[in-house]
Amino acid sequence: MEASSVLFYIFLFFIVVVIFSSFVTVKQGTIVVITVFGKYRRILTPGLNFKIPLIENIYSKISIQNRSVELEFQAVTFDQANVYFKAMLLYSVLNQEEETIKNVAFKFVDERNLMQALIRTVEGSIRAFVATKRQSEVLILRRDIVEHVKEQLDNILESWGYHLQDLQLNDITFDDVIMKSMSQVVASNNLKAAAENEGQALLITKTKAAEAEGNAIKISAEAERQAAQLRGQGIALFREEVAKGMTVAAKEMQEANMDTSVIMFTMWTESIKHFSENSKGNVIFLDGSSDAMQRTMKEMMALNHLHTDAVKK
Repeated sequence: MEASSVLFYIFLFFIVVVIFSSFVTVKQGTIVVITVFGKYRRILTPGLNFKIPLIENIYSKISIQNRSVELEFQAVTFDQANVYFKAMLLYSVLNQEEETIKNVAFKFVDERNLMQALIRTVEGSIRAFVATKRQSEVLILRRDIVEHVKEQLDNILESWGYHLQDLQLNDITFDDVIMKSMSQVVASNNLKAAAENEGQALLITKTKAAEAEGNAIKISAEAERQAAQLRGQGIALFREEVAKGMTVAAKEMQEANMDTSVIMFTMWTESIKHFSENSKGNVIFLDGSSDAMQRTMKEMMALNHLHTDAVKK
């Protein structure tokens, strides 16, 4: 009885193990490949799945989520300059179709061989592209390099069951000597641009200053012309009023039988007084002799007679 009981429990345990091994739980984002005696049979999708115990085996578990890998490699440009790249590669399984999963599962021996092939393929594509460009062009061709790699790798990766999602060139550097020379070129170009801008600014400043000075001269000349015109008009009006006053005074003195030379004498003395009070100089040269006074008075009287005759006519 005891031996039969042991066998019964062993058989029961075996049945339980077989039953539990018949159920397979597949995580989200994972596909399980099933083989029968080493030959591909089918795939299991996420969730609870059933497999034939002892016959169907799990060959591999394939993640269909995005995966990334960092790359560091060197390339040589057309003009023999060393370029150092740091890149991030983002890739994933192309889709969940059965043929795609079979390619992913059986194209490579293991994950390490896949990564090696993928990295070397990307590096080779970038090196081939950079070899046709000069070092001065590489920095501005970042997007072109990425597009070239994607174009070259799409068909190859699809045959492996993968898809290149993105390629980020995070850092592109050159040898120290080249980097220093490039910095010097940039600095010299900046200095040249600054000098040109400064020259343009100076030219504009001087041009505007010249225009302003010219406008100021024009305004000043116009103001001076108007002032001179007004001064001339004022002097003419003053002379006219003086002549009118002298004419009236001379006429009244003639009617009173007085000598009109008194007016001349008064103007003579008033002129001397005005010279002494308003002159800004230190010395006034004036002939104050009686002969000079008589000569001046005769001239003024002659002018007065001429003006009187002109008024009468």
